[in-house]
Amino acid sequence: MSEIVAIGGGQASFSFVQKLRALGYKEKITLVCGENIIPYQRPPLSKKFLLGDISKEQLFLRTESYYIDNGINLILGKKVVGIKKTHRIIELEDGFCLPYEKLFLGIGSKVKTLPDKMTYKIPGIYYIRSLEDIELLKKEFSKDRHLLILGGGYIGLEVASVASNLGLQVTIIEAQERILKRVASIQVADYFRDLHQRNGIKIKENVILKNFLFNNNRLNGALTNEGEKINADFIIAGIGIEPNTSLAEKAGIEVNNGIVVDETCRTSDQHIFSAGDCTNFPYKGQLIRLESVGNAIEQAEVAAEVIFGKKAYYKALPWFWSDQFKTKLQIAGLNSGYTDVVKRMNGDKISFWYYQDGVLKSVDAINDPTSYMVGKRLIEMNRSPDPEDIKTESFELKSLLRD
Repeated sequence: MSEIVAIGGGQASFSFVQKLRALGYKEKITLVCGENIIPYQRPPLSKKFLLGDISKEQLFLRTESYYIDNGINLILGKKVVGIKKTHRIIELEDGFCLPYEKLFLGIGSKVKTLPDKMTYKIPGIYYIRSLEDIELLKKEFSKDRHLLILGGGYIGLEVASVASNLGLQVTIIEAQERILKRVASIQVADYFRDLHQRNGIKIKENVILKNFLFNNNRLNGALTNEGEKINADFIIAGIGIEPNTSLAEKAGIEVNNGIVVDETCRTSDQHIFSAGDCTNFPYKGQLIRLESVGNAIEQAEVAAEVIFGKKAYYKALPWFWSDQFKTKLQIAGLNSGYTDVVKRMNGDKISFWYYQDGVLKSVDAINDPTSYMVGKRLIEMNRSPDPEDIKTESFELKSLLRD
């Protein structure tokens, strides 16, 4: 085997190179990171790191010594601008070219941004994706300041909970008719709306931002389509993300709402693999894209095994989580297409079980790790419990896992 190159400084690329070395791959590995920093975790950025509970060093997936000790060549702060498939070469922004035998793309996703004609590039409007984004944003977090968040998805709600805990006045604008419209059921949205409102956060649904308001070339608020003026010392736009596909597209690799990969995480080019947020992969007869740490790790490890010469196939079991205030939401499976929702209460623990014509599709567990664990295992085992058992608080969930 000869040189393997991985592109990306997040969970997918790190998991890929780590797995290769764990398998016993002895040849040269190079990891190219566009940011001038060693690979780090993204999920804590909008939670513990923003809150100040963990340091920058605690975000690192491994210390720099790990890469030295394992013979992984790091190229930091240089973006890849081209892939020449025919010659198996990648080109960096400084013109340097790097050959590869196999190439791995763990290039993730990018935030959707507001148009310049709306923002006029005036300071005070922030996005959340990178460590640099959060380090800039943290300077704005002072008690009693007004924060306006655009978008009521998980990122927006997580940041709102952190800001509220730090004493800021927070308003959320959601253009859809309810928060979490794209990613969660009405029941879960209702729960989190109530949680945030009880903590003093204002949530305005079915409201569209019309214009930003400025004073002396400084942002000081926003105007909605209803004519309401909302004061804001700064704004966070959490209006969604999209897969990073431009590098693959320019190289002629198949792209369709992400880089298309098969069950071995191989792209349309036999020498190029991909994993994580940037990929669109087969799942139950369709192509889906998942934005989760679990997906990034599991796909990346399959790609490493295949390159090493093992037979490996990615079989997704989607799982996600979100931390807001003192509430933890854990999700197993995908609820798309559900026909029935069963609610389970156990003290302050709540879970929602989603069925499609009697078949268990997913579970949303709120401060309820047992329901999450049991639901995840049942989905893996293709078992669908009786909804009446799920509703019954005294019913022992773990009994469902016994043969």
